[in-house]
Amino acid sequence: MTSEMELRAPRRGRWGEVSADPDDRRFLAGPQSRLRELLWALRIFVEFIRGFRALHFVGPCVTVFGSARFPEQHRYYEMARRVGAQLARDGFTVMTGGGPGIMEAANRGAREAGGRSIGCNIELPEVQKPNAYLDRWVTFRHFFVRKVMLVKYSYAFIAMPGGFGTLDEVTEAATLVQTHKIAGFPIVLVGVEFWKPLLDFMGGTLIKDGTIDPGDLDEFFVTDSPEDAAAHVRHIVLQQFGLTYGPRMKRRWFLGE
Repeated sequence: MTSEMELRAPRRGRWGEVSADPDDRRFLAGPQSRLRELLWALRIFVEFIRGFRALHFVGPCVTVFGSARFPEQHRYYEMARRVGAQLARDGFTVMTGGGPGIMEAANRGAREAGGRSIGCNIELPEVQKPNAYLDRWVTFRHFFVRKVMLVKYSYAFIAMPGGFGTLDEVTEAATLVQTHKIAGFPIVLVGVEFWKPLLDFMGGTLIKDGTIDPGDLDEFFVTDSPEDAAAHVRHIVLQQFGLTYGPRMKRRWFLGE
C-alpha cells in the first residue's frame, strides 16, 4: 500500500452485531454516509435527552442487575424480590432493566414494600416487555444508552445471577470504579456459589497475570443474604455520599416537568 492508498471498508460491510432491525444493523456495519451518521447521532442524542427527562426525579436509585430467564419459582427470583423490598424500605428507588426474571422480582419487591420501582427497558428481537411492577419506565433502542442511564441515576449496583448481559453490566461498573470514572459506588454480588468461579478466575488469573490489581477485588461485596446486601449498600452510600432522608426534589413547571 503506497502513501496515496487507503484501506476502505465496503460501503455496506456486514461486521458488527446483528439485530432484527435492519437500521440497527446498518448502524453497526462500519462507515456510512456523513448525512446518515449525522442523523444517527441526532437520534442517539434525542434518546439520551428522553432518558434524562424521564429519570430526573426518580430519586436516589440502586440498580439491580440479573437474568431475565429465572421463573417466579426459582430461588434467585425470591432473593431478588427480597433485595428489592429491603432497598425500598431503606428509601432507595429500585432500578432494573425493566424486563422479566430477576428484574421483575426486584421491581416487584420494591412495589410490595411501598417503594418506587423504575425500569430501563430495551428493544430486542425477542420483544422484551416492561414487567408489571414498574411505576415508570423508558424503552431504549441502544444498549449503550440504556447502560448510561442505569449507572447515571444509581448510587450502588447489586448483581444477581445472570448471563452475558449481567456480566457485561457488572464488569463495566467495576471498570468505572477501577478507573475512577465513578467513585465509591458499592458493587454487591448476591449468590456466593454462582459468582465464585468468576471471582476465582479474577483472583487466580487476572491478578496473577497483572491485568488487575489485588485491591480491585475489594470493590466486590459477596453475600447470599438480601438483607446484608441492602445493609451494605445503605451503609456505604450514606457514609460515602452523605445522603439524608428528606423531601423529594420539586418539579419546575416553567421547565415543562
